[in-house]
Amino acid sequence: MRGATGIAISCLIMCSVFSGCLFSSSTSMVDDGSVIDPETESFSIVAPIDTGINVYHNHFIMNESIPDWIIEGMGVTMWCNITKEGTWQERFEADKENCWDIITSNDIVYFVGTRIIGTSPDDSTDIPILDDPSDGHGTAVTGAVLDANPNAVIFFVEGFSDAAVLAAANQPLVDIITTSFGPIGSVPVPGIEDATRVAVVENKKIHTGAADNTPSPAVQDSTAGPPWSIGISGYAEEEDDQKETMSGSYPDIAADWTQLLPNHDDIDGYHQTSGTSFATPRTAGILSEVLRMLRSLSGDEGTGASTERGGLLVNGTNLSISNDDIRDALNLSAWYPSASTWNPTSGTLPISPVAPCTQVGWGVVNMSNIWPIFMHLAGMESMSQRPADVVACMQANQAMREAYWGS
Repeated sequence: MRGATGIAISCLIMCSVFSGCLFSSSTSMVDDGSVIDPETESFSIVAPIDTGINVYHNHFIMNESIPDWIIEGMGVTMWCNITKEGTWQERFEADKENCWDIITSNDIVYFVGTRIIGTSPDDSTDIPILDDPSDGHGTAVTGAVLDANPNAVIFFVEGFSDAAVLAAANQPLVDIITTSFGPIGSVPVPGIEDATRVAVVENKKIHTGAADNTPSPAVQDSTAGPPWSIGISGYAEEEDDQKETMSGSYPDIAADWTQLLPNHDDIDGYHQTSGTSFATPRTAGILSEVLRMLRSLSGDEGTGASTERGGLLVNGTNLSISNDDIRDALNLSAWYPSASTWNPTSGTLPISPVAPCTQVGWGVVNMSNIWPIFMHLAGMESMSQRPADVVACMQANQAMREAYWGS
């Protein structure tokens, strides 16, 4: 796991082993008169890969049902009608016989009444899919996705292996895979890069990968470093908008470091926690909301980037968007905070006026980036090109990553 500086030091030990809503309920109109209706049937599917998830938490409840075409397309083998009354422990005990005790590593489970479809392809777990009582990392990670896009459908994969990543990579309906685990200190050892390459290069999805919670460069990090991955570090949003000291350097972007996220062992509690582990799924949620908006605008009723969709993440009427298009727009939308907001007592590093890319890559990204990215990709309002020195710095970054990991 990566990131839980607000969770105990035990989370860091385990590492070595392995907002607001943009729209109201009414329709919104863009500059050319086109209407985006949040009630229309447009979806985006994000796959967090982590410790497990608390399916009982109110954060993940969905009043409607996930559409049949998603259930069928994801290959669901089992439905769990989870208990909706009582404490967390009472609900878990009530569901043991008909749900938790019979899930196998071959099952893909739909938790009825939630946004969650889940699987545990690895057998080394006490309770498949459900977040273990001693942890909570995966529940918080998934909460960060939904804080950025409350309308996302979650395909949760429990695990920290190539098999776990491939379980999401080979799902044709999945749009974005997000991973928040890797070696402490970005030690240059093999990790999940072979599996994320399948997801992005072969299957045309997006992968957001957490940089380490140290100042180590992200280039050689097996989660954040491969050139096909979007490597993410952290910045202190809503504090002084500067780089978090204990966060990877020279990533693709930096995102919100500290968030209020759901608990893993109750039904309505939240806790504040920090780290790249949560900046990363937050970014996945932001990109997934952009996809959902573009699909709504263009009449694209599908998800994923399958061969049947031409390898495109958006395949609508007069609008075609690939993973490369999304990544380019994300880079254009990023921005550098002014060092003038730095508070020397905050524990952050000021954004340098010289080569800030070596600290936070293309720059920082938060919920304010959604609209510019959407308008740019919709062809309605182009974002400005980045300055030449920033482009040169990030081209050097990409060249180092391609030399290290392969292009």
